[in-house]
Amino acid sequence: MNPKNKLAEMPVRPLLYTMAVPLMLSLLIQSLYNIVDSIFVARLSETALTAASLVYAIQFLMIAIGVGTAVGLNALLSRKLGQKKPEEACRAATTGLFLMLGTSLVFTLVGLLFSNRIAAALTNDPELQQLCREYLSVNLVFCWGIFLQTYGQRLLQAVGDTVLSMVSLIIGAVVNIILDPILIFGLGLGVRGAAIATVLSQAVGAVWILHFLTGKKTILRLRKDYMRPEKKVILPVMALGISTFVMMSTESLLSISFSSSLARYGGDVAVGAMTVITSASQLCTLPIQGICQGGQPVMSFNFGAGKKSRVKEAFRFQLTLCSCYTCLFWLLMMLAPGAVAGIFTSDTALIDYTTWSMRIYMAGIFAMGFQIACQQSFMALGQAKVSLLLACLRKIILLIPLIFILPHLLPDPVFGVFLAEPVSDILAATITTITFFSRFNGILERGAAKV
Repeated sequence: MNPKNKLAEMPVRPLLYTMAVPLMLSLLIQSLYNIVDSIFVARLSETALTAASLVYAIQFLMIAIGVGTAVGLNALLSRKLGQKKPEEACRAATTGLFLMLGTSLVFTLVGLLFSNRIAAALTNDPELQQLCREYLSVNLVFCWGIFLQTYGQRLLQAVGDTVLSMVSLIIGAVVNIILDPILIFGLGLGVRGAAIATVLSQAVGAVWILHFLTGKKTILRLRKDYMRPEKKVILPVMALGISTFVMMSTESLLSISFSSSLARYGGDVAVGAMTVITSASQLCTLPIQGICQGGQPVMSFNFGAGKKSRVKEAFRFQLTLCSCYTCLFWLLMMLAPGAVAGIFTSDTALIDYTTWSMRIYMAGIFAMGFQIACQQSFMALGQAKVSLLLACLRKIILLIPLIFILPHLLPDPVFGVFLAEPVSDILAATITTITFFSRFNGILERGAAKV
């Protein structure tokens, strides 16, 4: 069964499993890039690790832009394929490549012209500035690898080929692990070596995917004569992808908000607990993202094909998987938070504090499955404006203000900071779920042609 027929004809439940599992593994592998770099850079010095951490905020911005654009392209392509418009899908795919190359060129110019200024803005320490400049300049100037790799992965996902997408990430991760010690220590390149290893591994993954996408075995074959900007492609891609960009790019702002408030009211131990909790929360968010990213091309394709029953079945199963997983994760966090905290730290005092704070922070995590499943489904159905609003709802409209408001309303300000998370989780999930179910049937009735 070819990928196109797979999305149209394979039973929905096994289809979602085959789509979601490789994507969950892909997200896990992707997270290994920074873990591996941190392990090797930490062996250089604490200062080198600090420099890499400071630069990561800039790297994360690139990732957010790349993933946001690619996710928007994924939704558009899947819908075009479902509408049986392969020529328009190929044209959109090639225009997407033009968009990614243009974005990488902008970041390359920023790296060539402004690396010194950015490093100076990140820190006042001269040694740190030098290390930041070395790490940052390489990542910016040779950023095309991360953009093209992300682009290629989402194209493969749009036609239901999540395994090849996962393979490209595995290739990149293996290359990164091999090159890190060689370049950092063997050739004595230090922090710059870690950056070179990262961009080379991303480039290898990108070249592997592009070689496949320019061949004859793919539905979305890239063609040179479509390599130009097209407004009717670029604007929908940006509109559909902006909610994902907002969700990812606000993570830095959210981290700063939590850290500053907790440092003010609870000191270092509260900030340390938040670091552990953030790491633990990824065990919840990564699988949900994998499920929803796997469900997106299934819903988009069948929405475009006018197969309303398959869209409904895919959404219901996606919602069931996400909600069941988050409820089980919530139960674990309530019953054994200390055991979970012990995975990330051996400090007894920190484990005790984290045990208390994790129960508060995770009290509403069961609602996360509803919020993300419904918000991502809006994007799969081409509802860019609603998806963007709901993406902003939880973090920007609710969570960040509550982090600063609740400490002034409650006797224990630290309790107030941690309580902001479950309050925003439950409110956002309730609003998002009600909004989705009130509009879902109407969207299906209007059909993809009008989106």
